Amino acid sequence: MADKGEGGETRSSWDWAELTHECLTHILSRLSLEERWNGPMLVCKSWLHACKDPSLFSLFDLESRFQSATESSLWWSPVFATKIDSMLRSVLNWSAGALKVIRLRHCSDHSLAFVALSCPNLQVLSIKSCPNVTDSSISKIASGCPMLTELDISYCYEISHESMEMIGRKCPNLKILKRNLLNWLDPSQHIGIVPSDYLNACPQDGYSEAAVIGKFMPHLEHLELRFSKLSSNGLSSISRGCLKLEYLDLFGCANLTSRDISNASANMKNMKTLLKPNFYIPRSVFHTDRYGHWNLYDERFQTDVFRI
Repeated sequence: MADKGEGGETRSSWDWAELTHECLTHILSRLSLEERWNGPMLVCKSWLHACKDPSLFSLFDLESRFQSATESSLWWSPVFATKIDSMLRSVLNWSAGALKVIRLRHCSDHSLAFVALSCPNLQVLSIKSCPNVTDSSISKIASGCPMLTELDISYCYEISHESMEMIGRKCPNLKILKRNLLNWLDPSQHIGIVPSDYLNACPQDGYSEAAVIGKFMPHLEHLELRFSKLSSNGLSSISRGCLKLEYLDLFGCANLTSRDISNASANMKNMKTLLKPNFYIPRSVFHTDRYGHWNLYDERFQTDVFRI
């Protein structure tokens, strides 16, 4: 309904500021966090209060925002990490322990330690590309968030097999693990964006991580290890310990042969999707003193045998 003001203009007879808190939260629940952040929060105090209602914060997802934008070198700066930490801490304060899903990038140990204290019911944690996240906070996540079913620690090079073991021990419901590395075989796509010292810090001990996965994460159904320096022994450990695996991504795992993959596959009866290395590995990556001569190279790394 509308009526006429003194100047003849039309105005609404409904005062939106007087909506009940329940009505406001019901409306706001249909908006994304970003939409609430950039609009309703700025309207008035009652709307700001409604935007902070814990019922609106079971999920904090910035991943779609990162995916829709071109990666920037600024994302890898301490200043950007501070901004992400600030957003996450605000949401944690408003959620009152209700958060079940967190998907973001470039946070740090400081905010993740707060997650461990504030989110006992957390089920999904995705923290790709976090150079300032270490074993310290992941160990706290393991103790504070035992309900985890999905963990994505891709491109987090300061996380080692030690805290991964803690996750396996403390989070028995874990079904999805994503531990992808940046493309160290051809880092050209990252040069100028990812700091060079971080690119060179690519985790080397793929076997220890694989051994932890195989021993302490028996209920995994989905595992991603892109560009891992996984060895044949490591893959064997996974195949013996993770018998429920249905999805395994080994793209870019240059240390594996077709025979390694075939032997491991024999144990994984539930496997539905297996992504093999499946690409040409440049000869410059390998040293002739290790492989002897290029005939041996051609036999070990035939691209045809890796096709899905």
